[in-house]
Amino acid sequence: MSADPFIPRRILVTGVGANPGLGLARSLTRLGHQVIATDANPLAPGLLLPDVIPRLIPHTDAREYADALAEICRDHDVEAVVAGIENDLPPLLAAKTRLTAAGVRLWLPDPDSIRACIDKAVFHRVLTEHAIRTPRTWHPAQLDRVPDGTELVIKPARGHGAQNVHFCSSREHARVLCGLVPQAIVQERVHGTEFTADCLVDRAGRASAILRRRDLVKAGLAAVSTTFTDLRVHAAVVATLKAVRSVGVSCVQGFISPDDDTVTITELNARIAGGFPLTEAAGADLVEQLVNGLFGAAVDHDRLTYRTGVFLTNYVETLAVGNIADLPFAAGQKEVRT
Repeated sequence: MSADPFIPRRILVTGVGANPGLGLARSLTRLGHQVIATDANPLAPGLLLPDVIPRLIPHTDAREYADALAEICRDHDVEAVVAGIENDLPPLLAAKTRLTAAGVRLWLPDPDSIRACIDKAVFHRVLTEHAIRTPRTWHPAQLDRVPDGTELVIKPARGHGAQNVHFCSSREHARVLCGLVPQAIVQERVHGTEFTADCLVDRAGRASAILRRRDLVKAGLAAVSTTFTDLRVHAAVVATLKAVRSVGVSCVQGFISPDDDTVTITELNARIAGGFPLTEAAGADLVEQLVNGLFGAAVDHDRLTYRTGVFLTNYVETLAVGNIADLPFAAGQKEVRT
């Protein structure tokens, strides 16, 4: 039987200033799809990629975000929208009815699922209710409950990209940090082998997960990583996807204890991971299967298998240099301002 013919799609990717959106835009264009790349920052690197259609868009908390998104979709005959950053999920969900009525496809979790993914306190509660091991978590007002000598992580409850993350080992230090970190939450620090699972859950609820060790982490990003298999890690990842009711593409992160191989899940991001190119290099057809599911076709889980022991190293890349006045947005293209 011959394979189905390739259909190039017109896909809008949000948040192309960060690694996940940038990498997704690159992968989609390499596969032959037309990418409309959007970001609120005119110097976002994904807007400078060759072969994409770059468009500025307001920040997600701006009132005109939904109108601007709908206008871009209409002007460029966009067939589907994929979020490249967590902050875009709630406004995309709010605009879903409007966009789908215009023929634009989205593949998003339900509101409670999205909230569990972007709010670390809610994520902790959901995993605890499902008996999935996750770091102990306290609100700043509960610091007196933290056991003596516990290593702690102070971070924003709704943060992303390892921003405003601090480590300490005393309640006194934690109190100071909680006053400095916006919407702070306090978590037990976990040690061990850090991993990410690149995941795709189809519309019937079947999940595939590709496991990557985060061998060297810099500023929250895996600078060196290697694919591996572990039945306990896979089981914990699939249980987490089910507990949060994840659909479509996502990434799950956690640690394997060096003492007893206990698996602790730390987060689930309802978007593609920044390190997903390793997953594809190891043989998993993640992005094209995401496109299949996005457009209502069956996800071929046989094409989401992968080879272990494949490594990837990242480095800071200079994508473009030049004069700001020469940028397309400075040369008369429509710019949306917040």
